Amino acid sequence: MNFRQIATALSVSAALTIVPALAEYPERAINMVIPFGAGGATDISARAIAEPLGNAVGKPLIMVNLTGAGGATGSVNVKNAKGDGQTMLFARVGSHSVSPAMKETLPYTLDDFRFVTVYEINPVACAVTPASGINSMEDLVAKVAEGGVSYSSSGVGSLLHIAGAMVLKEFGVENPLEAATHIPQKGGGAAATAVLNGTATFLCTNSSALASFVANGQLKPLMVTTEQPITGFDAPTANELGKPALNQLVGWTGIAGPDDLPDDVATKWEAWMATATQDEKFIKTMTSAGSIITLMSEEEANTFIRGQFEVFRALVDDLGMRIEG
Repeated sequence: MNFRQIATALSVSAALTIVPALAEYPERAINMVIPFGAGGATDISARAIAEPLGNAVGKPLIMVNLTGAGGATGSVNVKNAKGDGQTMLFARVGSHSVSPAMKETLPYTLDDFRFVTVYEINPVACAVTPASGINSMEDLVAKVAEGGVSYSSSGVGSLLHIAGAMVLKEFGVENPLEAATHIPQKGGGAAATAVLNGTATFLCTNSSALASFVANGQLKPLMVTTEQPITGFDAPTANELGKPALNQLVGWTGIAGPDDLPDDVATKWEAWMATATQDEKFIKTMTSAGSIITLMSEEEANTFIRGQFEVFRALVDDLGMRIEG
């Protein structure tokens, strides 16, 4: 080897030694966007899993409530984020199943996100007050036929809005939006209060939102939408009532990133969530609130989310429930 070759080899070797190794994801703290307000179902779920998830990730998680437009503001923030996994979203049924199905204009579609998992299911329960004299779904349908029945929701375009209509339609009520009056409220708590004070006849909402009212006898559950019974709810399941199609009517929380999230990052998230969802404190917190911890793979999550969206969209088209916004 001549002098020039030796010099070239040495310079290449020196250059290689000063090139820093590629940083391994995550390089720094991860921004976790919660697209709904503090104290809501999404926030409760996100805060409950934050500690075990942070331990699994090995880097701090910065939990940010970025609210507005029914979850759209926070969702768009993640949609527009760099696809490096440093900004992730707590996706929710309202923002990623109901809104895409119901809203005429929305600043994103399901294709704008990569859903890496769904980890929590919130069964829906339909309930009335004991004083209503309604003791079953059969009684409720009979009351609807008589007229004067109403149902409350957490707002136009919410899961509760579509739930009341979907349940009545599944139980054979024709033109449910005309047969029962929809009374939108400002939030799930107000929707339950509307039934308690007699403003509305019934509501169908996440079991977690009804658990305390059911436990103290203020509200009576008529049905849960799951295949299996729910602890604390002395009510038949949709399957027992011959309405398995209502199994699609559930709330859920998942993790999503921008659509260009790399495969290796998505794989890490699946592993981290598999660890975090085994945390005993997290499981106890969520199950005591009526949630079902069900970890879905990326493929399972996408099949589930898109399947629910299609069911809701068909219902919206059938009943003419499309709204602006």
